Amino acid sequence: MTINLRAGDAFPDFELRDHRKQSRRLSGYTSPSPLDERLGFDDGYPLILVFGRGFFCPRDQEQMRGLVRFQSELAVNYCKLVTVSADPPKVGAAFRAGLGAEWPFLSDEKREVIGSLGLLDETEGEYAGVSRPFTFVLRPDLTIHKAYDGWFFVGRPTHEQLRRDLREIMKFRKDYRYDAYNKPEVKSIRIPQQEWADGVPPLGATGLPVARGVVSSFDVDAGVGSIYTDASEEDVFFSFTAIPGEGYRTLRPGTPVKFEVVDHPTGPTARNVQKDEAGATSTHHGVPLRTSPQGGSRA
Repeated sequence: MTINLRAGDAFPDFELRDHRKQSRRLSGYTSPSPLDERLGFDDGYPLILVFGRGFFCPRDQEQMRGLVRFQSELAVNYCKLVTVSADPPKVGAAFRAGLGAEWPFLSDEKREVIGSLGLLDETEGEYAGVSRPFTFVLRPDLTIHKAYDGWFFVGRPTHEQLRRDLREIMKFRKDYRYDAYNKPEVKSIRIPQQEWADGVPPLGATGLPVARGVVSSFDVDAGVGSIYTDASEEDVFFSFTAIPGEGYRTLRPGTPVKFEVVDHPTGPTARNVQKDEAGATSTHHGVPLRTSPQGGSRA
């Protein structure tokens, strides 16, 4: 069957189970991060999508070993990588673990996606119904930037070809240049460390309103969190850079805090977030909640 997916075509936003048997939608891998959205950088990220024959194929094994060597570079460039095969999740998980791969392995055990894309190999002599080997480089909106037919191994992309493809996509991001970050509206959320170089400034010294609350969540990997407070109808977003100090800083969920509130176009944001030792706490959905001085709490 002829493959009609080529550069410029929209790739289907399919949903499959990963190696942990969790359902995953393709667009979930290209979406902008919560911090990106707050900063107005809503482009999302490119995705390398590898359709493979499976664990048994020597050519797939060689390609995967090469991608293992490439995965740390992809991580620091915020580019995503996903493998799809007809292997069951348990087999995909074992293959992934043996390789030392850190990216998701999706299972199309029922061949629904492989079949709908016309990728089903009708010539395979070892295991029926496997995928033809194709690698797609997708833009964040899942438009195909480049397609590689890997029937012969030489047709599969080299790391340098992937770098070139990713660079061509990434250079159109709103934040690809330094100047995008060196703007007041961005630095009010992603706060430069020199703001805290002289120590912790008094709350309110900037003229911004001061509020109290409790940390309702903090994503250690992403470096962002939210604060439940009476001062806002929605949780207040904050980056770890809003915590005075040096290096990487975190706050545990449930920590009482006081902070300055920034009225940002993308929603309320906190800065100068400090632990608050004074005052009473209650609970909200099982999380300690800072109450207002009057004793009320936001419903």
